[in-house]
Amino acid sequence: MDDFRYHNGQLYAEDLPIATIAQSVGTPFYCYSTATLTRHFAMLEQALAGLDPLICYSVKAASNQAILKTLAGLGAGMDVVSGGEYARAIAAGVPPDRIVFSGVGKTPAEIHTALAGGIGQFNVESEPELQIIDQTAQALGTVAPIAIRVNPDVDAGTHAKITTGKADNKFGIPLDQAPALYAHAARLLGVRVMGIDMHIGSQITQLDPYRRAYGKLAVLTRRLRAEGHSISRLDLGGGLGIAYKGGANVLPPLPAAYGALVRQLLGHLGCEIVIEPGRILVGNAGLMVSRVIYAKAGAARDFLIVDAAMNDLLRPAMYESYHDIVAVAQPKPGIAQKPYDIVGPVCETGDTFARARAMPPLAAGDLVAFRSAGAYGAVMASEYNSRPLIPEVLVKGTDFAVIRERPALEAMIKRDRIPPWL
Repeated sequence: MDDFRYHNGQLYAEDLPIATIAQSVGTPFYCYSTATLTRHFAMLEQALAGLDPLICYSVKAASNQAILKTLAGLGAGMDVVSGGEYARAIAAGVPPDRIVFSGVGKTPAEIHTALAGGIGQFNVESEPELQIIDQTAQALGTVAPIAIRVNPDVDAGTHAKITTGKADNKFGIPLDQAPALYAHAARLLGVRVMGIDMHIGSQITQLDPYRRAYGKLAVLTRRLRAEGHSISRLDLGGGLGIAYKGGANVLPPLPAAYGALVRQLLGHLGCEIVIEPGRILVGNAGLMVSRVIYAKAGAARDFLIVDAAMNDLLRPAMYESYHDIVAVAQPKPGIAQKPYDIVGPVCETGDTFARARAMPPLAAGDLVAFRSAGAYGAVMASEYNSRPLIPEVLVKGTDFAVIRERPALEAMIKRDRIPPWL
C-alpha cells in the first residue's frame, strides 16, 4: 500500500499532484512519500509487538539524509555496510548504540571509525575480521560489541544476485564452524559477544526460507548457551519482499505473518530481536517520474523513449526487474492500450525498462511514473553517459522539498582534473 493515487485525473503523491512537482524540478526525478514511510514502519513495529525489537533500517536501500531522519524520528536504528553509511546515520542523529555495522569487507579504517564514534554491534563475517576488530578495540581502550554472522545454507528463492544465505555465497560463517569461532571470540579481550546474526537475502516472497533459517538459528542459540556463551540478541537480518506487479502476482507475506513466525520459532529464547528491513519500508514509498521524449514506431515494435535511463534506475538492467509504469495523467475509462518497449536514451540495448508493456497512447511531453522505485533506485544511480544524477523529492501532505538537487553539468565536469602535461 502506498500514497500515490489518482485524483481528478492526475496522479498525486499524498495531497500533491506529481505534475506540479515535475513542473518545478524538471524530469526525471525520484519522489518519496512521508506518509508511506511512516505507515510501513508502524506496521513492522506492530508485527513484532511484545518482542521489544530494534528495527535497524537498511541504509543501502535508500540513503538520503531526509529519509534517514524521517525513520530515525520514528525510532529506527540503522544497519550500515560502509563507513559512508555510518557517517550518514550519525549525521541523521541516530544514536551510535542503535547502529549495526554489517558487510563482508569492513576495512580497518572503517572499523576504527565506528569504534571511535560508537557502535551498537558489529556483525562479524570472518575470523580475520574478528581479529582486526579485537586489535583495534584494544588499541582504543574499548570493547567492541559483536554478533557473528552465520550462514545457514538456506536458499531464499530470490534473484541469484541478492541471495546471501547459501553455502556458496560470500557471506557469514558456515554453521558447523560457528561454535569454534564463538569459543575463540570468548577468549579475546577487545570484543564482547552479544548474539548471533543471520541474513539470507533480499526480496523474499515466501515465509518458508525464514522458517528453515530461523529453525537452525534456534538450535545454534541453544547449543552456544550450553557451551557457556551469553546469547542475548538475535539479529534476523531483513529481506521481506514487496509486490512489484500490482495485483497480478501473489502478494509477499505481510509483516504480521512474519512477526508471528518470529514469535513461534524464536520468541521463547528470551533474546532481544534486531531486524534490518530496507525494501519493505521504502520500496513502495517511492516513484521515479520521467517524461516521454519520443514515441517511435519501429519495424517490429513501437517504443516510448523517456528521459530517464538505466543510470537513473538500474534494477531492470541489472536484475531483470519489473516495475509498474503508469501514465501520470489518468487514462480515460475504456481507452485502448497498445504494447510499447519503454526505453531510455543511453546508448545500450540494455537501457530498457519494459518490453511489450501495455500502455495508453502516449506522446512526447507526457509524464510517466515508475512505481515501487524507492528501494535500490537513487542509491544505485550513476553518471553514465555524463548524465547528472537526478533530483530526489520528499512529500508530506501538500508540501514537498528537494532533498537532493540535480547537479549542473558544469559542476560535474569540473570535478575532472587535467594533468599539467595536457
